[in-house]
Amino acid sequence: MNRQAQAVIMLLFGGAILKASIGDLYLRYVKEMLQPFLIASALLLIAAGVMTLWYDLRKPEVAHDHEEDDGHGHKHHEPRVGWLLILPVLGLLLVAPPALGAYAAGQSGSALAGQQAESDYPALPEGDPVKVTMLDYASRAVFDEGKSLTDRRLLLTGFVTQGPDGQPMLARMILSCCAADGRPIKVGLSGNVPAAVPSDTWIEVTGSYTAQTAKDPVNEATVPYLEVETWQEIPAPKQQYE
Repeated sequence: MNRQAQAVIMLLFGGAILKASIGDLYLRYVKEMLQPFLIASALLLIAAGVMTLWYDLRKPEVAHDHEEDDGHGHKHHEPRVGWLLILPVLGLLLVAPPALGAYAAGQSGSALAGQQAESDYPALPEGDPVKVTMLDYASRAVFDEGKSLTDRRLLLTGFVTQGPDGQPMLARMILSCCAADGRPIKVGLSGNVPAAVPSDTWIEVTGSYTAQTAKDPVNEATVPYLEVETWQEIPAPKQQYE
């Protein structure tokens, strides 16, 4: 692969990253706060590719551009494996994988296993029902024994995944940086459980704290439950990760 081909691949890489970063596609790979860094890296790749092309085209052409002579009359071909670098570019441009969902949640243990026990959680904000994140609810339910959740109607948003007993659970993936380190937060459902709802369906659930818990069979982490009053299907949110 000559220098011009390398420059073209850099341009394609930069263009693919820029295209994903300007829209919502990047949210399937990384957290929202990383968007400026993705755009900056894409612009640097594009600038490097343009400058490489400009520099190489200004040089006088060399007769044996793709081959080198070792001084003994033998020509060495440059490795063609470098062209495989274009495959991830095509993947970014042509394939739009979904965000991590029910399958990933079923293969991973609940992220609460890595949390530190805390107490004295602050009171929930005003509202009826009050909207709480999956991580906040699970942490308060497990580590604070639901003290800050009692006597409140709660609104949680997540996708449906099947529990080890075949019953539906509510789940949402949390990221430290990118999809590669995604871990699920799982909440069991009791009461008015959404029946016959396919996995990966996004729902809003209104309910209240219950002391019921279970063990995640993947990593033996404690999985809290929510007593469901009502639920409804919703479109997948723009930001699917917490």
